[in-house]
Amino acid sequence: MAKYESEIKTRIGTLADYLHNEILNGSISASYEDGTDYTVGSMRVIFNVYERYSYLGGNRVSLAVTLTDAGDGVVHICAITAGGSQAMFFKINTLGEEAFLDKLGEAVDAYKASHRCESV
Repeated sequence: MAKYESEIKTRIGTLADYLHNEILNGSISASYEDGTDYTVGSMRVIFNVYERYSYLGGNRVSLAVTLTDAGDGVVHICAITAGGSQAMFFKINTLGEEAFLDKLGEAVDAYKASHRCESV
């Protein structure tokens, strides 16, 4: 399992749509599994799960992406990968997880640059 976290000042819906497209267009085997978008008071949470085949690892990996905006325009991004290991009792060969997460990090960096967002 690998994790990526960041905070940027932006609109949560715009970022969610951008990341969704980048993840799906970043790999021919990437698929959107399911997600939810809900609001509680002034807090909005978007949670999406993706999956793809890892040619590096020879297995499937998943990526869970959570975007949270507490109503102040600062979006907290948390992405966690899972799967990809080929061992029964311990994790080996996590290359696919790391590569999937790296793609997300690159997409966030590109979004920050193209939308002139502030890191928080």
